[in-house]
Amino acid sequence: FSPLRSANELINSALGGPYPEDLVIATKVGPARDASGAWAEHARTPEALRAQVEENLRQLGRDHLDVVNLRIVGTDSIAERFGALAELREAGLIRHLGLSNVTPDHLAEARAIAPVVCVQNMYGIGVRPEYEAFVRHCGEQGIAFVPFYAIAAAGGQGGATAPESPELLAVAEAHGVSPAQIRIAWTLHQGAHLLAIPGTGDPAHLTANVAAGSLRLTPEDLATLDGLHRTRR
Repeated sequence: FSPLRSANELINSALGGPYPEDLVIATKVGPARDASGAWAEHARTPEALRAQVEENLRQLGRDHLDVVNLRIVGTDSIAERFGALAELREAGLIRHLGLSNVTPDHLAEARAIAPVVCVQNMYGIGVRPEYEAFVRHCGEQGIAFVPFYAIAAAGGQGGATAPESPELLAVAEAHGVSPAQIRIAWTLHQGAHLLAIPGTGDPAHLTANVAAGSLRLTPEDLATLDGLHRTRR
């Protein structure tokens, strides 16, 4: 979260020259920083979005972007912005398009313009249970659903600061893992189209996050956690 050095530049310095053929890098456009590194107004015009795509290409040292997610703020129509990215896809600068922080109406609007391969929305145990139908719909349409804050939940950028419930702690203890790993495992159990993008700056946490992908929750575990999900807001 450095204000003056992008994740793209870190990826390029760590993995560039040349990238492996099977590596897929997903980027996001919409949010922007000014020259001081402070967050600025989201890019809302085709010109501003193209400039962000070109900056992603420059920072990553690539001639195309594998996946570009359009981050949305608000409920306004996204046709013009998504259409601009669709044109860049047709031009070969982008291979696949995704959406972030969107409603089902946004997804329908975008899919009328170009294919959508993924949706990045806030989702996790106790967070936006009203999105259950949306999550299922994405799976039925072959669209990956990629929740952010799967661990932090309502804590957002502040992290998982609220005390965990006794029920979740009991499931974690039964498996000999952390509550964070249970939260990731629950997310992945929601469907084969579910991914998770937990953020961390701690290598040990990264190892634990990856290990959570192999956890197998029992039907009883899932029933307990589903109950928490539907009752906590």
